[in-house]
Amino acid sequence: MTIPRQRLLLPIVSLAMAASAAAQSLPAAGELSPPVQFFGLPSVSLVPQSLPAENSAPTDGAQVLLDFKDSDIKFSLPSMMEILRDHRHEGWVLAAYPDPNTGRPLIGAGFSLDVQASEHPQRDPLNPHPFIEPSSAELWQAAGLTPDRLQQVLGQFDHHVAIWSPKTYRRKIIHHTLTPQLSEDEATQLLRISALQAIYNARAYCRGFDQLTASQQMALSQLVFQMGTNLEEFVQFLDALNDDNNARELAQLDGFMETYAEHWKTVQGALMDSQWARRYSIRATTVIAMFDPEYSQGPNAAEERIEATLRPPAPPRIRGQPAATLRVASYSKRSGRTHGKKPHSSQTKRKLT
Repeated sequence: MTIPRQRLLLPIVSLAMAASAAAQSLPAAGELSPPVQFFGLPSVSLVPQSLPAENSAPTDGAQVLLDFKDSDIKFSLPSMMEILRDHRHEGWVLAAYPDPNTGRPLIGAGFSLDVQASEHPQRDPLNPHPFIEPSSAELWQAAGLTPDRLQQVLGQFDHHVAIWSPKTYRRKIIHHTLTPQLSEDEATQLLRISALQAIYNARAYCRGFDQLTASQQMALSQLVFQMGTNLEEFVQFLDALNDDNNARELAQLDGFMETYAEHWKTVQGALMDSQWARRYSIRATTVIAMFDPEYSQGPNAAEERIEATLRPPAPPRIRGQPAATLRVASYSKRSGRTHGKKPHSSQTKRKLT
């Protein structure tokens, strides 16, 4: 039996076309293949072990934070932690409580108890440092706490939300009548691991993090701690922050060149123009002042200059005119949302007070 030549060639042509398509889909030398996900399992990278993927988050999540060394930063980590646990900033509550803005469960100095791990791509091609956004459960365990404790805390939170109104919850927080669910040491460990994540991601936001002064490094780390991925929205601030020396030395159209001191005034100005600075002026005053390269020489004077802009003195009241009242932000009634539902913003990590 004689088989037509066309039928003999057809399988050969098909194989050749398949091989060509496969070759086109493979990364060229030096290129990186995208991660592949299989039914919700952790992403699997097809990059050979000899070619580590740049700008990709470490696969061990929160575990990388435990490699932190004091020499990695210029400022004191304990000093930053003391600021963050101060009632004028994040606060300090040893039982789960609802975020006043989202209703999500927080504990300690605003540690979020139900955030899911997420991908945070590095969009700056000039910054090789990746972001890491582990889940609350991963950070909880990295702080040395057991998973069953987390479930217990969340279960008690759900129960309290079901039986207490937001006003009752708020009153218990103010009067310190909530039964503690963590010890001081355990809450401190949670704060430490959260602060380390903020420092790690601060490097991903700022190309020249290692060249910043100690106070500037702390200020940026505080911003990341307070805002999480919401800091991405501060486009003008991040652009000014990453405006490196080469860019600043280029003459403008009018021949003006921005000096080092003027550069940092531009960075501060970008923050002062934000809604965050106007709304949380007490916190913002300290953080913005710390971006002054001469902050360590006169912290009080630096803060007074920022405060004069953010909180100008009120005009004198005319005799006989009633005093204006200030509407104080407080907890408002919200629908009962528990940790099992999707939050409005999964990476809005901190309580803004």
